[in-house]
Order: sequence, then C-alpha cells, then structure tokens
Amino acid sequence: MPVEFLGIAATNDGSETTPRSGASFDKEYTLRLARAHEDHGWDRVLFAYGSGSPDPAQAAAYVASRLDRLQILLAHRPNVSCPTFAAKTFATLDRISDGRLTVHFITGGNDHEQRREGDTLTKDERYARTREYIRIVKKIWTTREPFDHEGEYYRFHDFVSDVFPVQQPRPNVSFGGSSPAAYAAGGAEADIYCLWGEPLAKTAEQIEAVKAAAKAAGRTDVPRIQVAFRPIIAPTEELAWEKAHRTVDAIKARKARGESVTGRHNGRARPENTGSQRLIAIAEAGERHDRALWTPTAAVTGGAGNSNALVGTPETVAQALLDYYDLGVDIFSARGYDLLDDAIDFGRYVIPIVREEVAKRDAERAARGTRNLAAVNG
Repeated sequence: MPVEFLGIAATNDGSETTPRSGASFDKEYTLRLARAHEDHGWDRVLFAYGSGSPDPAQAAAYVASRLDRLQILLAHRPNVSCPTFAAKTFATLDRISDGRLTVHFITGGNDHEQRREGDTLTKDERYARTREYIRIVKKIWTTREPFDHEGEYYRFHDFVSDVFPVQQPRPNVSFGGSSPAAYAAGGAEADIYCLWGEPLAKTAEQIEAVKAAAKAAGRTDVPRIQVAFRPIIAPTEELAWEKAHRTVDAIKARKARGESVTGRHNGRARPENTGSQRLIAIAEAGERHDRALWTPTAAVTGGAGNSNALVGTPETVAQALLDYYDLGVDIFSARGYDLLDDAIDFGRYVIPIVREEVAKRDAERAARGTRNLAAVNG
C-alpha cells in the first residue's frame, strides 16, 4: 500500500526548544516552511488549531494559492462555527487548492482550552456533537437539494450550499483520539484515524480498537492509520543521542525560565485527555522502547500532543517507521524541533529510505500473490 508523510505547517518558527522570533503569523516563514516540505518529498502538512492561534483555514488558503503539489490537512474544532458555515469554508478551500484538502476534526481533550472559546460541554457531549457535526458536513458536501436538520446539537432548515469540493464525492475526514469514545466516533466517521507514537504493541492494540469500532458502526472498510512522532536524527547513533539529550535539556531550560513550551502551563497539570495520559504512562514505564522510540520528550512536556521521539540515524529511524508500516500504518506524521531544518533533513534522508523499502515490500507481496494464483490455477 502507498505510504504518505505529513509535516507541520507552522505559522512561526517557535517550538518547544526555541521561542518564536517574530509575530504569531509570520507570512514569509509560513510559506518558506511549506515550500521546504513540498520540495523535499512530503505529501501534506497540518495546519493546527489553537484557541488563540492564527486562523488555520486562512493560513492554509495562503499557502495553497502559492504551492502546486503540497496537500493540506486542516484542523478544525466543531465548537468554533456552525457546520453549515464550516462546510462552505472547507469546500472553498478545496477549490482554492484544486482538490488538495483533508479536514481533521478535533473534539477537544482539555476543558480549559475548550472554555477559552465558550465551549462548556463535557467530553462525552463533545464527542456526540463531533459525530453529528461531521455527518452534517459530509451531507452538505454531497447534497444538491435543500434539506432540514433537527439534531441534538444543531438545527437548521432549507439549507443548500452553492460551493462544492473539487474532490468527489468529498474530501477525506481525519480524526484522532485514544479513548473508547474517540474510537467509536472515528471508527464510524473517519477516513483517516490518527494516533500518537506509542510502542509497537500498544499501537497494534489501538489499531484493532479502531477496526472494531468501524465494524461496530456497520462499515465494511476501515480508516487508514496515521501515527505521529518527533524524529531526532543525526549522521551517527552517538550524535543522534547527544542531540536528543540536548533537546530535552533545552525544553527544561525554557520551563525553568517560566516560558510556556506547550500552551498548557508547561505540562505541570495532569492532562485530561486519554492520549496524553497514555504517553505519560509509557514514559513512566521506561525511556526506550522497541527500535528507536524515546519518551523523555513526552515526559518533559507532560504528554502534550505529538511528543514521543524516534532517535537515531536516518536508517534507524526509517526502519523504525517501517516496523509501524508492517502493523498497518501507512501515514506518518513527523515534526522536528527545528521546524525548517529538520523538515529538510527528514525529507532528504529518511523519506526516500522508507519509500524504497515500502516499494520493495509491495513488489514482494504482489509477486507472492501472483505465485499463489498460479498455484491455484495450475
């Protein structure tokens, strides 16, 4: 199966290790970083969402109008707009990008962050709302006749859009989470299911949970699986591990100065969302797992988002990714701590190895299938 790579479309040069050098929306840097991904073999970039961050849809439109191939993953939280408005925004962006849009729906795992924008629903209520929201957006994308909707969270009458996506029947829907409620919602509605990087055995368990949820929802297909890591690569193993420890030291130094490195009180509070709780538990169980997974980057940030690292030479990190590919993962999200330079290095030195090895595996699989068919017919 084909393999894809997702990078980050940051709107400034800040990261956990380095404070940003300018405005929260640095137009020139945003385009430069996106172009680096397009020029170095990445498939798409994520425009993330935060309550006080630059609007990701407008940043995505800016990049899409200036680049030709790079695909867009737009993060969206249902609490910030009505689904009728959002569906039109997404369709318009798919038009601007000539059909390069995927939408990532975020239910929200932190009550404090949700309340910053007036969302006071409980976690279970948010998941129920997200499922209703996604279904409405899908219907708006694919329906040419006016319709009414009377749901638990949304009601409207006689609505029909006049802007439709380039992609037919619709753009893909992406979803993530590690709780039973997340598996149920994403298993039912997602084309792509996103996980944070965990040890292989735990990732395999999550993949099975997603498959089971899809089956329980009556689906005959299953979502594609995406897994996210923070790669730390260098020409030798020794240099890679030195770089890894410098990375954690830099995060600790920023926290010691009272600087926010996560947007969530420097990771001091115990996270509410299941995904972050899992990352912390994995870190507490040990620093190193499997071939190259390293947890101190997650531990020092309190399990904030995509934070487990893969450490080693490009060859080691590529082989680690292939271990996940063999589990059924075919989309890899990767983001370094020096956003621009790490995106270039990962694109130059890791992506080609993974693509070449995946092509070999697919060729071998096809050859086995041909031999088996010949044996049956013979």
